[in-house]
Amino acid sequence: MNKLNKLDSRSRVSEVYSAANRMIMEFDGGDWSDETNLTNIFTDLKPANTALEQSINKEKAVSDLEEKDEIRDTKVRAIYYLIMGYLHNPEEALKTAAQEVDTVFERYGVEIVQQSYSNESGFINSMLDDLSAEDLQTSIAALPGLSRAITELQTAQTGFETARLAYEKDAAQDASETNASSAKKEVVSIINERLVVYLRAMVTIDETRYGEITNTTGKIIDDNNEEVKKRSKKTTAQPV
Repeated sequence: MNKLNKLDSRSRVSEVYSAANRMIMEFDGGDWSDETNLTNIFTDLKPANTALEQSINKEKAVSDLEEKDEIRDTKVRAIYYLIMGYLHNPEEALKTAAQEVDTVFERYGVEIVQQSYSNESGFINSMLDDLSAEDLQTSIAALPGLSRAITELQTAQTGFETARLAYEKDAAQDASETNASSAKKEVVSIINERLVVYLRAMVTIDETRYGEITNTTGKIIDDNNEEVKKRSKKTTAQPV
């Protein structure tokens, strides 16, 4: 029987979650109703891994929010550059139309992208409302690409607000939960200091009963650790 190794603590949060989840599936697939010690270990591992999953989802929500914010920032800049280009256009009709639109845009400025999420949302919504004024539509229509850029900003703003609402709902529900780093540490500790240690001892006493779960657990850990090792080699090999 191969040596039962410990899970590499350098594993990513998602890797730890995946490995623990497979271990739980292996345990649930057997009948351990009369094995109190092993059952207790998995009784603690399951909620710890659930907390880890929730922290992963929370981090994904933050990442999605940041991505949506960057998209709307790009759309604000696109409008700014379009207006600036037309302001310097030699064709007088285009320049005049751009000046009328710029009168509205400059109330806010491209600097709104540097504001907090809430402030930027307020500025963008107000700017979009001003740009929708009926007396401005002729000037906007006279500037090729501007109407589309404004529509794209509206879409990006709606996307951001939807993502933010989803994030805030999750944050309100999970306010008491630990972050991903702490949750990962807890799962790794249960696996390495309890599960691995226990299986190492029990498989030497009763290989017939504990051999399969020990081998499967070892394979899960070894596969995970190999991925960590490969990633570490790639990082080390990169030129400075």
